Amino acid sequence: MPASAREATHAGSWYSASELQLREQLSSNLSKVHPIPELEYDPPVLDSKAIIAPHAGYSYSGPTAAWAYASIPVDKIKRVFLLGPSHHAYIPGVALSNFKVYETPVGDINLDLKTIEELKSAGIFSTMKSSVDEDEHSLEMHLPYIRHVFKDKKDLSLVPILVGHPKSETLDELSKVLAKYWKDEDTFFIISSDFCHWGSRFSCTPYYPHAPPPPNPVPPVPHETLPASFEPPDLIKRFTSSHNDPNVPIWKSIQYMDHEGMDLLRHPAEEGAVEKWEAYLDRTKNTICGRNPITVLLHLIQHIYLTKPDSAKPVFTFVRYEQSSKCFDGKDSSVSYVSGVLRVPH
Repeated sequence: MPASAREATHAGSWYSASELQLREQLSSNLSKVHPIPELEYDPPVLDSKAIIAPHAGYSYSGPTAAWAYASIPVDKIKRVFLLGPSHHAYIPGVALSNFKVYETPVGDINLDLKTIEELKSAGIFSTMKSSVDEDEHSLEMHLPYIRHVFKDKKDLSLVPILVGHPKSETLDELSKVLAKYWKDEDTFFIISSDFCHWGSRFSCTPYYPHAPPPPNPVPPVPHETLPASFEPPDLIKRFTSSHNDPNVPIWKSIQYMDHEGMDLLRHPAEEGAVEKWEAYLDRTKNTICGRNPITVLLHLIQHIYLTKPDSAKPVFTFVRYEQSSKCFDGKDSSVSYVSGVLRVPH
């Protein structure tokens, strides 16, 4: 039997436990979102089917996440699949929740128990221990935003999936299982991920000493002229002060590396998209904590759209990129946050 309600265990630390204060913060973040004509971004985005959004404390990533959440066409959505990485427990594949309800300070969210039972019958899911579910922030940090943007919509239900380290055959089976739900017009997918965690405390200090401006800058990163003879720069795996180029502070190198990843995700239905994404992760060792949920989404999109004409293939539009702080020397650290909107042509 499913347990009753998952407590909002990170309320009061990662975000406010006060309903009033939390609603004010979420509303304030969403009020700052505006159209970006050059990206054809004018929320809500009616042809959006999925988003990538961050999951750090709201004082850090909340403003970035708002750009993804504003895009959701909430009027037509009744079911949300939420995929997040496991930070604390080793999970060999993918896991489902054992709760009936997820609590938040701004209102509870009912889990779609019927769909969860259907997924269990596929034989590829385990069930999270309650303690694992409540310890994990990658799912919880999305719940207040979900509840807030859907307001008091009574028929909203949630299918949370914790993504561990699924093998390729599991990813193939998972794509077949999820495709049924993807095709439902009233179903939306949310992928929980931060981007680069840079610094010695993350054991991640790659550096591009000759990083150019990103070719496709994501707002608010400004457009800059690329060198006439542009070639991808060489990457140093571990930063030391001897590598430091005063013209390329560390934060600009991080920015370039994160944009490399976003550029690879822009056309997820293209042949080779999964292989290019995995090669990028292997080459850069970029600490994108939601890499596995993103990979699940790539496999799903490949399964559904690979053989379709280009005009029918979905495209990711990245509408916001931020860093928690700017790194200038090897003692600094930062985490990057991205909001992306996947649009499916009709």
